[in-house]
Amino acid sequence: MNGTKAFLPHLLAADRAHVVNMSSAFGLVAVARHAPYNAAKFAVRGFTDSLRQDMRAAGGSVRVTGVYPGGVLTGIARSASVAPGVDAGEVVRRFEGHVARTSPAAAARTILRGAARGEAKVLVGIDAIAVDLVTRIAGSYHEKVLDMVFRS
Repeated sequence: MNGTKAFLPHLLAADRAHVVNMSSAFGLVAVARHAPYNAAKFAVRGFTDSLRQDMRAAGGSVRVTGVYPGGVLTGIARSASVAPGVDAGEVVRRFEGHVARTSPAAAARTILRGAARGEAKVLVGIDAIAVDLVTRIAGSYHEKVLDMVFRS
């Protein structure tokens, strides 16, 4: 929000401009034991969607894209804080071994392609695509679907 506030006057003055905000697949669906992270990513989503509508209503040339990556094989798990009693090594092993399926290069290509097309929402990775589909198709029942997935 601070970056947008600082740069938006310059973007509005430009012939063409684009804001790309990074959320997460956890900005599309809430997951147990991740409330603070979910809240932050949902906030990015809400801010981005609202900004997009504001820019459209203003009739300007600023486009706005929200990015929702699933597991991207970066150092995020290695640098993350964990709750007391949680094995940080196990979190890293699980994330890097089972969740992070998208390379940073593939993620970057997807994001750049989506922004170039002016897409409102860019889903990065098959896991983000699956989360988006499940939440949209299953509606409020998506929580039961996710419970089954996380138990297996």
